[in-house]
Amino acid sequence: MYPLLNKINNPTDLKNLTDPELIALAGELRQFLLETVSKTGGHLASNLGCVELTMALHYCFSSPADKLIWDVGHQAYTHKILTGRRDKFHTQRQYHGISGFPKRAESPHDAFGAGHSSTSISAALGMAVASDLKGTDNNVIAIIGDGSLTGGIAFEALNQAGHLRKKLIVVLNDNEMSISKNVGAFSSFISRKMTGSHLRELRQEMQALLQGIPAIGGNILHFARKAENSLKGFLTPGTLFEALGFEYVGPIPGHDLPQLIEVFQNVKSLDVPVLVHVMTTKGKGYAPAEENPAMFHGVGPFEVKTGKLTAGKGGAKSYTGIFGETMVNLAGVDEKIVAITAAMPDGTGLTPFAKAYPQRFFDVGIAEQHGLTFAAGLAAEGYKPVAAIYSTFTQRAYDQVFHDICLQKLPVTLALDRAGLVGDDGPTHHGVFDYSYLRHLPEMTIMAPKDENELQHMLKTAIDSGRPMALRYPRGAGYGVQLDQELVALPLGKGETLADGDDVAIVAIGSMVYPALEAAEQLKTKGILATVINARFVKPLDRELILSAASRTGSLVTVEENALQGGFGSAVLELLADEGLANVKVKRLGIPDRYIEQGSQAQLKKDLGLDAAGIAASVEVFLARKGTSASLARVK
Repeated sequence: MYPLLNKINNPTDLKNLTDPELIALAGELRQFLLETVSKTGGHLASNLGCVELTMALHYCFSSPADKLIWDVGHQAYTHKILTGRRDKFHTQRQYHGISGFPKRAESPHDAFGAGHSSTSISAALGMAVASDLKGTDNNVIAIIGDGSLTGGIAFEALNQAGHLRKKLIVVLNDNEMSISKNVGAFSSFISRKMTGSHLRELRQEMQALLQGIPAIGGNILHFARKAENSLKGFLTPGTLFEALGFEYVGPIPGHDLPQLIEVFQNVKSLDVPVLVHVMTTKGKGYAPAEENPAMFHGVGPFEVKTGKLTAGKGGAKSYTGIFGETMVNLAGVDEKIVAITAAMPDGTGLTPFAKAYPQRFFDVGIAEQHGLTFAAGLAAEGYKPVAAIYSTFTQRAYDQVFHDICLQKLPVTLALDRAGLVGDDGPTHHGVFDYSYLRHLPEMTIMAPKDENELQHMLKTAIDSGRPMALRYPRGAGYGVQLDQELVALPLGKGETLADGDDVAIVAIGSMVYPALEAAEQLKTKGILATVINARFVKPLDRELILSAASRTGSLVTVEENALQGGFGSAVLELLADEGLANVKVKRLGIPDRYIEQGSQAQLKKDLGLDAAGIAASVEVFLARKGTSASLARVK
């Protein structure tokens, strides 16, 4: 079925193919991507869009000696297939399979790990400088998308790269900008010819000749350079990049292999920073993905013939969906509410808000730092901004939370979606550190709902509080509980007792509350009676409720879907220590001190002992080790 692809076991095999074979291979790669991703799910549109680009890079350069650094990694599937992982590709993003992103531990061809955006140019520049220091002459190529280029770190890297003038190639994979076909084609021709060796040699010879003319040579050379820059600025959109110190090449048609190969062969010999602007089409070659690239950005299993998902979500609404609906409802009665996202209106559930209140919706691009300081500015002027950002991406703006929100006591609500274990995207996307990196900040309040109904009330609580608030909630469906029509603000720092028992108190937060309740039912069958507390707040803790349960049972088990280091359990330990209750025995359950690989949420929770059975088993062992007569009798 794949006569050419089956012969490609490493990138050097590409160099043995003829031009017609290379074009045929591109078709086989697209079919292979469709066949595989339709079964496993994954990032499809962006990968279909850069098949030829990836092939051209591997044809012209020699990985792993030459370094290819992929930004985010959403578009690195073809790279993985061509670098010896074709036979394992069906395991991508699966439990114990290969990663959906570049991963240094996985292959020497993955020069730098990715998962969050806008980092490729910085990493590539570091490698280029390292190559210079070592005296080697390898190429370093950063491949970055137009979306990732909205991240401030990308421009910081471009600025330094232009200043250092090191040998570096940046490929801008542009699948959004609208450029006239005529201008683009002509500019492509000009750029390809201007990078050719003969023209470069001619330019160098003319420069030397003009500089040698007494008195007037320098002025003529200056005029010639200005004329060239004016022509290029008129014909190409590269003025900004040239101002940053880059040689600009493009735009190049991103699905024309011969043109791509010609350009990369030309620029690889340059010893200065070069930016190659490549125009591609998301979802190229697959109509459903071309027509709806957002849906096929990250997609579940689907039917290739129709593009329809084969595993519909069904069941209860997602936390994300409930958040979005609640935002629309609350904004309908409070015109001060504004919504902010960082290039994720669909992913954060804010698309309905954007349609209902376009003047109060702001997508800042992949710029979380700017987004939160922008929110702080709005809050300073009396508005109530809600910044909906995935937990893992909010990490990128920690300093802004500290300086611009908490220090100034500004009422910004952080809606931390995808908190906890997120599944197939793996360690770069698990949102398991937010309790830890937020709770030590003065003025910050942190809460997590046990279900989607409590999420509604917590969102109102945060917006009405007039203070910095973080509301974190998990990926996926809720429990299908009844949703209250009237929303009320919850009392700050107050939890609730959901079950009573004298043997042990299980203090759970957020997504761990229902598993803790189920664990308590399992323990009851063994004669162990547990109190179950829905803490609701990580900060401030419900001091009275937790201390009362601790004093009554003498045994506490905390359960959280967050790193144990500095998390919710640590906060409870600090409370007990401050109150002098050293005699209370505590067991903390949560994410251990290691990065968690990809897998389904259910499988990962089972592995970590964070499902109901795991919690019950841990409580049972904990009570047995504690050694109280009552507990031992019941456990036996």
